[in-house]
Amino acid sequence: MLKHIFAVFLVMTALVSGSARAQDAAAPFDADLQRLAEILGALHYLRGICGTNEGQKWRSEMQALVDAETPTGDRRTRMIASFNRGYNGFQQTYRTCTPAASVAIRRYLEEGSKISRDLTARYAN
Repeated sequence: MLKHIFAVFLVMTALVSGSARAQDAAAPFDADLQRLAEILGALHYLRGICGTNEGQKWRSEMQALVDAETPTGDRRTRMIASFNRGYNGFQQTYRTCTPAASVAIRRYLEEGSKISRDLTARYAN
């Protein structure tokens, strides 16, 4: 399932990045990208405390998203703030992996996958 999410994510970022670079103004999909960034931040924290030994995997995915979008100014600030909000929100709540944290991970993986698929379907050429 994770490989499928990443494949969809990479296709989506590659296809969407061209139109996003055309102008630095807010793109129609920015809210979805911000939500995806928040999910990546949450996964970065939660997967770490749940012992998945993924290291910087989710932070790297966020960096790949930022690199693909090449946002500047407020767009970049909002994307990074969303990632940090996702990370910090769970850091304040969970110190160890719990059944609830595992459920949150599963739900975020599903939601992130859905956002990636929807963006690809909506904005790919």
